[in-house]
Amino acid sequence: MIEILSRTELHRAKEAGALVADILQAMKSRSMVGVNLLEIDQWARAMIVDAGAQSCYVDYSPSFGRGPFGHYICTSVNDAVLHGLPHDYTLADGDLVSLDLAVSKNGVAADSAISFTVGDSKPPDSLAMIDATERALSAGIAVAGPGARIGDISHAIGSVLSAAGYPINTQFGGHGIGSTMHQDPHIANAGRPGRGYKLRPGLLLALEPWVMADTAELVTDDDGWTLRSATGCRTAHSEHTIAITDDGAEILTLAR
Repeated sequence: MIEILSRTELHRAKEAGALVADILQAMKSRSMVGVNLLEIDQWARAMIVDAGAQSCYVDYSPSFGRGPFGHYICTSVNDAVLHGLPHDYTLADGDLVSLDLAVSKNGVAADSAISFTVGDSKPPDSLAMIDATERALSAGIAVAGPGARIGDISHAIGSVLSAAGYPINTQFGGHGIGSTMHQDPHIANAGRPGRGYKLRPGLLLALEPWVMADTAELVTDDDGWTLRSATGCRTAHSEHTIAITDDGAEILTLAR
């Protein structure tokens, strides 16, 4: 299903996007050495509930997971990159953390992810990987607009990631979003320009470049959810929800 949102729905999407951005920045500021991932999950829950919003994750049960997810935020650390199930783990100096959050408010969802390092240690390779996903995300957003095609976004993202030397997995990527979190079209993190669905105003997309340092192969934890690099290498993930407008794209999950 591909939804085209009305002006009223787009206004609601902006509210949901702002809330997602605020929660992610609050969780980042609290993610210090000694903090437990389960604490982050509970802090996220409190902010979602206080805002009168709903988690897109708690009852989420897709075919690729061992559902329901049962938590409010994805917390992926070091070699974990996607769908990190919060568990009893205490953050250590130098950890690379990816937080992924999707929230629905007034019937419209928004989705975003950030990666960052914890504590005083700033491993250069980790920072470079985070930077590559952020630059790839910016490149994808830059080519999004009415008349562009999904392949244009995929090509822009993949060009940045490939130039930075990272293998690309196309199984999981960006997606349409609206009244539900995951919709068509799928937006792979590599592709051919000029191909795929033509974008039009009112379309919401979640773009999410993610990479693993030396592999494109994923393995799944025993929890049935957490996806890790097959080699144990570090990973990074950046994501924004954007709205296609009459003259380009607007980022709805940008931190204020």
